[in-house]
Amino acid sequence: MRSINVNKIIDESKFNSYHLLILVLCAFVIVCDGYDLVVYGTVVPLLMKQWNLSPIQAGALGSYALFGMMLGALFFGPLADKIGRKKVILICVTMFGLFTGMVGFSRGPTEFGLYRFIAGLGLGGVMPNAISLITEYSPRSIRSTLVTIMFSGMQLGAMSAAGLGIVLIEPLGWRVMFWAGAAPLLVVPLILLFLPETMSIYVAKNDDEKIRSVLKKINPVYKPEEGEKFSLEAAKVVGMPVVSLFENKRTLSTIMFWITFFMSLLMTYALQTWLPKLMQNAGYSMGSSLWFMLILNVGAIVGAITGGLLSDRINGRKVIVVFYAIAFISICLLSFKTGMVTLSILVAIAGATTMGTQISANAYVSQYYPNNIRSTGIGWALGIGRMGGIVGPMMVGWLLTINLTLQQNFLVVALPAVIAVIAMMIVQERHGHSSTVAASVQKPESVMD
Repeated sequence: MRSINVNKIIDESKFNSYHLLILVLCAFVIVCDGYDLVVYGTVVPLLMKQWNLSPIQAGALGSYALFGMMLGALFFGPLADKIGRKKVILICVTMFGLFTGMVGFSRGPTEFGLYRFIAGLGLGGVMPNAISLITEYSPRSIRSTLVTIMFSGMQLGAMSAAGLGIVLIEPLGWRVMFWAGAAPLLVVPLILLFLPETMSIYVAKNDDEKIRSVLKKINPVYKPEEGEKFSLEAAKVVGMPVVSLFENKRTLSTIMFWITFFMSLLMTYALQTWLPKLMQNAGYSMGSSLWFMLILNVGAIVGAITGGLLSDRINGRKVIVVFYAIAFISICLLSFKTGMVTLSILVAIAGATTMGTQISANAYVSQYYPNNIRSTGIGWALGIGRMGGIVGPMMVGWLLTINLTLQQNFLVVALPAVIAVIAMMIVQERHGHSSTVAASVQKPESVMD
């Protein structure tokens, strides 16, 4: 009887059509996620007018979905490590697709906020599991690149929200934007049919036939034989998965990840929610302000993919540190009125080094933790980060009420980038799973013992 190391077969695979299928399905979910991220920012000026909302009230209303995302990430991340990522992705996609569509029927701020909160639960739960599933099934040589490509779907969704906002809001009103957000329901049957479950679930059930089927698709070099015994490098989760994030000298790094994600998502959601309004205050038209939102997300895609490619070739933590440092400078420069071309370039750089860097950080953290607690690790980092996402829109809403200068507003939004730089510099890479695996690769070891 030969023993098969499932992780090594996946790690040593070459990118093929099956990887592409998993990537496309997960990326579509993230596209819808990104749409929801930006859709509120495209309609907030109209909601403020229609429902007579103050900036503080509008900021709070925007935070309901973020609060749901926080709880969803904290709850569904650990749950997926117990029952499987595919099951949780299906639950979450159905939840956020259904209730995002329901937002379009809301009759007032209370109903609007309730639907957004429930949709947020699904949004928060799906992201860590999509990241974890891509990380688990990707070849090691391009893992960061594939995670960042997938998560760049968030910016495609954000761009589609900004683009649809420019085209649809004026003739049809704000409600149509949320009806369009029910699109994820269309992909639920495809996820059910084609997306694989996390390998630990198949191994735990001794479902050898399914394991062989998936491994043959992932790595055609693998030739199944009768009587094989399959094993995973990661042990089964016992007790509360979140406790494992602080074991094996990971405590300091886990805390630093949480701080980084808090600061990063504070900047991300502050810009996504209030950039159109800040640009209107600077004297630009509504159409121009939505153009900046579009450029912000184009920059995020470029930054994410660039960061992923660099992280697969050089130290990922150093890439993240440098990008956040550039984020601070670029956001500060947004406060100075220049020509449209120069300002568009600065907005793109800000998007690349805030949202784009967050995507690179997702890839980095997902590889820092072993597979058995991967959804928990990225889920809790994103969950804590959502607290920053809640603070960001409310903070800028408050800033707008005290009549600070444009330069002061952007400086406050930029300062979290400095804290993120410091936190990532403190992370102890030597205690991460990816460093341990990389060290073991130096030793000759067969995939099939």
